[in-house]
Amino acid sequence: MELWGIFGCSLMVALIVAAALSNGMVLICFLGCADIRGQVPGLFTLNLTLCNLLLTAINMPLTLVGAVRGHQLGGEGLCRAVGFLETLLTSNSMLSMAALSIDRWVAVVFPLSYHSKMRYQDAAVILLYSWIHSLSFPTVALCLSWVGFHHTYGSCTLYNKNPEEGTSFLAFMVLFHLLSFFVSFLVLCGTYLQVLKVARSHCRRIDVITMQTLVLLVDLHPSVRQRCLEEQKRRRQRATKKIITFIGTFLLCFTPYVITRLVEISSSTTISSQWGVISRCLAYSKALSDPFVYCLTRNQYKNCCRDMVNKLLKRSSGNSVQRANSYVGNMVPTSSG
Repeated sequence: MELWGIFGCSLMVALIVAAALSNGMVLICFLGCADIRGQVPGLFTLNLTLCNLLLTAINMPLTLVGAVRGHQLGGEGLCRAVGFLETLLTSNSMLSMAALSIDRWVAVVFPLSYHSKMRYQDAAVILLYSWIHSLSFPTVALCLSWVGFHHTYGSCTLYNKNPEEGTSFLAFMVLFHLLSFFVSFLVLCGTYLQVLKVARSHCRRIDVITMQTLVLLVDLHPSVRQRCLEEQKRRRQRATKKIITFIGTFLLCFTPYVITRLVEISSSTTISSQWGVISRCLAYSKALSDPFVYCLTRNQYKNCCRDMVNKLLKRSSGNSVQRANSYVGNMVPTSSG
């Protein structure tokens, strides 16, 4: 095996392990924290996490084996099942990200009516559509024998071996990526740009109040005034950074693979196996970034992880608070005599 192959295999193994651990942590937090389970976004996050875990446990290792050996592992039936699962899970994960963006749009743009507009029943309907949508394309491909091992990507995926059906397969692939990747991308952009617009409006109101307060407090220390101004700047940048992360990771991970597939089937361009596997791994890397982008960096999940660690170490949060209160109590001077 060449040097790039050894490096690529090592990177793929690290990706599989990291994705399994991070998504497993999100699943543990969901099962162990009632607050997370009680919120509607938790359903979308759970659906996305389960898709990522299945991709990590089944498709990623088989792609690694296929890229190394150059042929499918197991029989034709297993390859079709794996290709069906890959198409289903990839499409479902994209739609889950779009559902999360819709949920955040409703929460920010309609904060007072959020609980009436986004109920568990509404989330269940969205997830039901997501599964029906995701099942339709791989089912059609399976019936038309458009699932098989593709040497360029080292994996079992959507693949047409009959040149006479090239036009039909091209139309199918364009429609599939149009209704999964491009629609999800448009939903992400439309909802998050509205969220950014509302967030900037709120920041401007807060900045006006802050500046009026600073003008009134003329005796305020310059360092305090400077910290207030720096907090204003961070507040304005925070929402922008988050939205860039949401949309940027989606584009960075999925765009190379989608464009490569469309170029491959619509022209006579030969795609190298090295680039094919790299683009496929970039799409898989979304399973690693999702837990950090949507879950583990939030305070709710951090607190849940901290509580679980405390329980494992046989320390409760209540004991920590009690010790802190005792410490503060000892610092308060008492009157003698």
